[in-house]
Amino acid sequence: MTKDLDWENLGFSYIKTDYRFISRYKDGEWDEGELTTDNQLHISEGSTALHYGQQCFEGMKAYRTEDGSINLFRPYENASRMKKSCERLLMAVYPEDKFVEAVKKVVRANEEWVPPYGTGSSLYLRPYMIGVGDNIGIKSADEYIFSIFAMPVGSYFKGGMKPSNFVVSGYDRAAPKGTGAAKVGGNYAASLLPGKEAKSRSFSDAVYLDPETHTKIEEVGAANFFGITKDDVFVTPKSPSILPSITKYSLLWLAENRLNLDTLEGDVYISDIDQFKEAGACGTAAVIAPIGGLQVEDDFHVFYSETEVGPVTKRLYNELVGIQFGDIAAPEGWIEKV
Repeated sequence: MTKDLDWENLGFSYIKTDYRFISRYKDGEWDEGELTTDNQLHISEGSTALHYGQQCFEGMKAYRTEDGSINLFRPYENASRMKKSCERLLMAVYPEDKFVEAVKKVVRANEEWVPPYGTGSSLYLRPYMIGVGDNIGIKSADEYIFSIFAMPVGSYFKGGMKPSNFVVSGYDRAAPKGTGAAKVGGNYAASLLPGKEAKSRSFSDAVYLDPETHTKIEEVGAANFFGITKDDVFVTPKSPSILPSITKYSLLWLAENRLNLDTLEGDVYISDIDQFKEAGACGTAAVIAPIGGLQVEDDFHVFYSETEVGPVTKRLYNELVGIQFGDIAAPEGWIEKV
């Protein structure tokens, strides 16, 4: 039984579903948590999340398979990454096994909102944590809220995957030894202005260089970068100020083990982009967003094509999406059934 929605034409926007999970940390421990129909939070005006940015979040999806069951894709990786984000911001850590179980509870409670197989749509899940309580000094909170809500979202690409163009930004996404590797809201707030400026110039988004030397590619908007060299090496940046994308590390494994490509995680110098015959951005929302061209100051570099998706990029996309929806055998431990 599913809700009566136009599943094939969903966008990526907030939809209030039936239930969300919420748990509170107080006096040094987490409560048992509960499912609730209330999508509003009532918090103290002194909450550290409001004043000092003490908050973090995750993004993940649940997928309906052909046999009607529901897949989660590598949820323990999301739990682990949230743990690292919390530790970076001196927040209470929500236990990883309980994180995954809470995700499953939310999916089960909202099963009617999980899009049917074959529509290309999925159930997006947003776990988040905020520091709350009556605070005013610059210190970590004594109380926290951990919550997970869900909503159906459409396929990122309407009418098929298409390349888009990006521009190298003069702004920094994160500081050299800052919070770039944590999934915290401040990183995204910092990207809004450069993203708006890129779009005003008819680009999809901004590409950020490393904050220390401004010579190496780091992130593409809110996603990780990868390139395929002319001799078929899958290359992706490695840096302490890059968010470690679960999609990126999945593609790294698939490139090596399913496509038999050599792989390299290391420095990607902006001066060397002509070595790539294909390039893309990767993340939860799109899986892969092919990069057609990149504006670097006064030069515009085209990778494979501004209109066609490169063959290696297409194979990687089909392999990963096939695993997520249960059409292709997954590596051990990648899929959790709900």
